[in-house]
Amino acid sequence: MSRILAIDFGLKRTGIAVTDELQIIASGLTTIASETAIDFLKNYFEKENVSALIIGEPKQMNGQPSESTDIIEKFVLKLKIEFPDMKIDRVDERFTSKMAVKSMIDSGLKKKQRQNKALIDEIAATIMLQDYLTRKMI
Repeated sequence: MSRILAIDFGLKRTGIAVTDELQIIASGLTTIASETAIDFLKNYFEKENVSALIIGEPKQMNGQPSESTDIIEKFVLKLKIEFPDMKIDRVDERFTSKMAVKSMIDSGLKKKQRQNKALIDEIAATIMLQDYLTRKMI
């Protein structure tokens, strides 16, 4: 089988998570500078078989698009141009950063470690991907 890769795209940083080849478990992969995302993905796709990308869709509490929607939409358009055959699914990313911080607290990370925004982005991508996998199995 192939992997599914999740992207929590942000203005500065992008958290990335990936499944195992059986698409059962999501694991954090890395956090990269957002301007390097396309090059990172090109290199990653050369080494790994990825069948789909999951991209967070930022929404406000009322379900309307958030202020960062335009930035994400431009990135998704670049992805479609660079990787025209790649399946791209959008998922609601509300609360993933808060859930990431909570999971860091629950796992016993110290306050200084929980302030690592790169780690928060990676964990948020992992939560988003695991949620996608769970809903896919239902």
